[in-house]
Amino acid sequence: MALIVMADDGVAFDGATPEHKPLGGAEAAFLALAEALAARGHRVLVRNNCPAPLLKNGVDWAPIGSGLPETADLYIANRGYRLIARVPKARTRVFWLHTPGEYILKPRYLWPLLRTRPILVFSGAYHASTVPVWVPNGGRVVIPYGIEASYRDPPQREPSPPIAIFTSNPLRGLDWLLGLWAGSIAPAVPAAKLHVYAGPEVYGAAGARKGEAMRTVLAHAATLEDKGVRCFAPVPKAELRARLLESRVMLYRGDPGETFCLAVAEAQALGIPAVAMRLGSLPERIVSGVTGTIADDDASFVAASIALLTDDALWRRRHEAAIRDQRGLSWSEVAARFEGLIA
Repeated sequence: MALIVMADDGVAFDGATPEHKPLGGAEAAFLALAEALAARGHRVLVRNNCPAPLLKNGVDWAPIGSGLPETADLYIANRGYRLIARVPKARTRVFWLHTPGEYILKPRYLWPLLRTRPILVFSGAYHASTVPVWVPNGGRVVIPYGIEASYRDPPQREPSPPIAIFTSNPLRGLDWLLGLWAGSIAPAVPAAKLHVYAGPEVYGAAGARKGEAMRTVLAHAATLEDKGVRCFAPVPKAELRARLLESRVMLYRGDPGETFCLAVAEAQALGIPAVAMRLGSLPERIVSGVTGTIADDDASFVAASIALLTDDALWRRRHEAAIRDQRGLSWSEVAARFEGLIA
């Protein structure tokens, strides 16, 4: 059994948060990894901005202000530069990145990276490409996010009614999608619906800063009810799974800031075909022409979306391929890869 310390100084959350509210992708990944490491028999201490100490699913949560230990077999600093040099006697030190890495080229990141030389962990090849090789490190490793167990065991099902779904940050292309939907997709498929599950409350302080911009996009979506657009508040994981299984296709532009895109990964694992643009990590999440489409322009995005909304035989092929090929890694498999970093 190893002592594993994980630290985060961003959004306030703990092991009980998913029971009553949704989490952003990075927070959901952090929590899932902590619980998977604990399930594999390790002692896992999480220190973050949680409101109070909590012991849940084998993970010891406490506010980061209560302090971190001097040593650990594995120390995982999550995103923040202030965390990199904490736990000074850690046997193995990891800096886990979740967004494009240009931000770590600032002196406040480079100094602690130079001093401590942590292993840099990325979620994919695109993600790794965003950090120059000269950035100080003790190794560069790609470890994809895991997929929650309930998403990796989907039912085989018949084509659903023509319901498309969007479950990401509304600033990541929702306005663009609404334009294509209202102008081209809905007129071609009058019975189609676009269900939007999005809102600033998922993103903590970042959501507060960008909340007005997000609400502006969602207000635009709300004006398109006559085009089949329906807006819903973000929902916890279990309910989101149910809503995804009611949908026929996930439509998402993608974004250069998307380094893994858990939303598309989970939809694909559930057997839901997806259509996205060739942006960020999306080509790593969708097997174009097999489990969905990576489009190179608006016209091909529209054509692929209409086809999946209307062609049952095509949908069935993409659905079955996604179930077969897109289950991804379990969080236990991801935890084993992190274990393998311990010196």
